[in-house]
Amino acid sequence: MTTLFNLQPEAVEIVDADSKQAILDHLAERFAAVYGLDKVLVLERIEEREKLGSTGFGRGVAIPHARIPGISRPIAVFFRLESPVAFDAADGMPVDLIFGLLSPEQAGAAHLHALAAISRMMRDEATHAAISEAPGAEALYALLANSIDRDAA
Repeated sequence: MTTLFNLQPEAVEIVDADSKQAILDHLAERFAAVYGLDKVLVLERIEEREKLGSTGFGRGVAIPHARIPGISRPIAVFFRLESPVAFDAADGMPVDLIFGLLSPEQAGAAHLHALAAISRMMRDEATHAAISEAPGAEALYALLANSIDRDAA
């Protein structure tokens, strides 16, 4: 079975952030640490995408995403925030679930399929509730990995 994107256990964290910029900075740091990418380049690409319009899509969820050279398939980072942060989301609500996604520069359809899968997962009431209530990063990763595998099946 092949999943639409790679999510490593070390890429799932519970984070204390106080602003949208702090979230984006931490995302870039985590992508760099887990996947061996250039933190500055990751941050530049994610910020460029945010300037086009907020990736906060409502219900407390944001999916900051970008395309980047040097990777062969979509990769992800997931944060649950300790407290919600304003993110210019479509519904005006602050976010506390952040799903970062990076795709290869030429990954048109793969990028869109991965975004759609994340969006479906985050819209699912049971999954959303379980993620919000998970006791820690390990439990979060297990829930997310299970949902990703189920979606790919």
